[in-house]
Amino acid sequence: MSVGQMGKMNLSMHKLGNSLFLNMARSLAGFLVLLLFVSICQAQAASLFHPISDSHRSAALELFTPEHGSFKSLEETYEALRTFQILGIGKKPDVTATACRLISETIGSSSSTPKDLFYALKANGIAECKIHHKASQDIVTRLNAAINGASSLLDFYYSVGGLVLIKDQSSKADVHLADAEGVFRSVKAFSQSDGRWRYSSNNPESSAFAAGIALETLAGIVSLASSELDQSLISTLKNDISKLFDSIEKYDDGTLYFDDKLVDGLEHQGPLSTTSSVVRGLTAFAAVTTGSLNLPRDNILGLAKFFLGIGVPGDAKDFFNQIDSLACLESNRVSIPLILSLPSTVLSLTKKDALQVRISTVLGSNAPPLTVKLVGAFGSGSKDASLIESQELQFDAGTAVHILKNLPKSIDVGSYTFVFEIVLHEPEHEKVYVTGSQTKVEIFVTGLIKIENAEITVLDSDLESIETQKKLDLAGQNAVSLSANHLQKLRLSFQLTTPRGHAFKPHQALLKLRHESKVEHIFVVGNSGKQLEMVLNFLGLVEKFFYLSGRYDIELTVGDAVMENSLLRAIGHIELDLPEPPEKAPRPPPQPVDPYSRYGPKAEITHIFRAPEKRPPKELSLAFLGVTVLPLLGFLIGLLRLGVNLKNFPTKPLPAIFAILFHVGIGAVLSLYVLFWFKLDLFQTLKLLGFLGVFLVFVGHRILSHLAATSAKLKSS
Repeated sequence: MSVGQMGKMNLSMHKLGNSLFLNMARSLAGFLVLLLFVSICQAQAASLFHPISDSHRSAALELFTPEHGSFKSLEETYEALRTFQILGIGKKPDVTATACRLISETIGSSSSTPKDLFYALKANGIAECKIHHKASQDIVTRLNAAINGASSLLDFYYSVGGLVLIKDQSSKADVHLADAEGVFRSVKAFSQSDGRWRYSSNNPESSAFAAGIALETLAGIVSLASSELDQSLISTLKNDISKLFDSIEKYDDGTLYFDDKLVDGLEHQGPLSTTSSVVRGLTAFAAVTTGSLNLPRDNILGLAKFFLGIGVPGDAKDFFNQIDSLACLESNRVSIPLILSLPSTVLSLTKKDALQVRISTVLGSNAPPLTVKLVGAFGSGSKDASLIESQELQFDAGTAVHILKNLPKSIDVGSYTFVFEIVLHEPEHEKVYVTGSQTKVEIFVTGLIKIENAEITVLDSDLESIETQKKLDLAGQNAVSLSANHLQKLRLSFQLTTPRGHAFKPHQALLKLRHESKVEHIFVVGNSGKQLEMVLNFLGLVEKFFYLSGRYDIELTVGDAVMENSLLRAIGHIELDLPEPPEKAPRPPPQPVDPYSRYGPKAEITHIFRAPEKRPPKELSLAFLGVTVLPLLGFLIGLLRLGVNLKNFPTKPLPAIFAILFHVGIGAVLSLYVLFWFKLDLFQTLKLLGFLGVFLVFVGHRILSHLAATSAKLKSS
């Protein structure tokens, strides 16, 4: 399987496995679910690749989301626009206006580097902004000057790439390289004997990523040449490409990719970026040269499998590299890969599911006229002869799917490896498309398993004569009640039959006995060929049962990945009469505590409050309230008897206002005390009192200052 499939599958199985194993101790159902999941995952981990789908389009809209109407750079803008263009996304963020503004600023700035101009022109190729002819000629002059002074591979890459983009976007611009052959040789000087390239003459490290950049640069030089280049240079470069592919990495399913093992940390690229760079360079060079590149056609198919096997990357840069590389493979001149995919690898005999196969390009376009043959079917892990004869699948033009409506009678429930072969109808298509020799796909065939002749029996230990026998309906509900002692045996037996009438052996058949003290014992039900059977000899199990007599609930679990009616069924119970435990008999283990029990409801707390003390009569309380109010009344009467006057109250407007505010503040403080008694708490009262205190200090200081000044004037006069 590919690196992307293995990474995602291992991670998902590891996470789900950890969760299910925690629950398995509590229920056999967890173990059964885990068993089914692992089995199906193993089947679907085979060499099956799917073309680009709607999941990629949804991911593109999530990964390429502009901030405040624009992306951070023109490079990100181009990658977003290019991705939307390839995937044919209609409802995409409208960033054209902002992109055109950035493109115009970059092209018009004299400080823009060749890299800035390169990505500005890349983005403009999709945004189609208007560039003045004079600005185009100025860019051509600047990029030609940059080529003359270039000293590294990236200098050539951005400068030559910019000229190619100007040539494609402006029909009026005169774009060519006067000394194309000399520039070609300058770039070729960075190549190494193993097909890899260096970034500069000062950097001894070489990489496949740099090789892709070099191939794309040399393709641009060929397209910009005013005359045909020396064919010996082209032949040498084709030989370098062959050497580069000699170092390609490979998986057993035919997946191919490039990886740089030893490169400077600042220049290191992962397998996805490296392979993407090589694919861009390879397809660009093949588009501008004639003749064959002498590469095996299966190499192109292997590279396509690598990009499709990754799934949906979670990083925007990786996502762009995947989609852009697949677009290059979709329209390359070497070979266009065709991908075989199945809507489902799980077929039900009960539902009479048809086998469906779809052939498409890597981006999901329909394939040319062809025939799909099912040339073989082998049991899982079997190397015997094929179970079926070669047969063609019928093509449904409406859905563009090849269908086998009825599975052969030799195919029963189980896991199989189906072998498909693609045959193109037109001979000229064989030169354009590559399909690979044969494709192997793991198929799961499921069905309802017939359960019959199920019975549970209590036997005498010596003669094994039947003491109690009960029939079971394992497809329905059971509530058998049995009793036995330590000198007897318990036997359980039943038969499983597939839809084709063959005996079926499930992956798991388990019998569980659970004591009323929650102690559990699990036993594996054996397979004798025609039926599944298990005999429990209680005499040999008394120590394993910890000499615990009493009621044991009986539970049966039968499960398999291809068994559509896997079951976890309570059968009933058995009353066991075991001997008294000896002095040194083993004790039952402590039962595990459910970690989630602490989040359950707690025990109700009951509290009896102290009885309230006896209070005085209401009339007496009101009398004392009146007594507390008498001093206030006496104060008011005293003011009247003494004679209150307002002679010192200010007459001028501003001091009068401060005097009124001061008295209002005093009244507010008194009112606050009343509110504290009836409604407010201490913290609310203190907070309000703080504001009132500051207010009183201010107005009180102003009015007292006025009174002091008035008094001083009177004394001086």
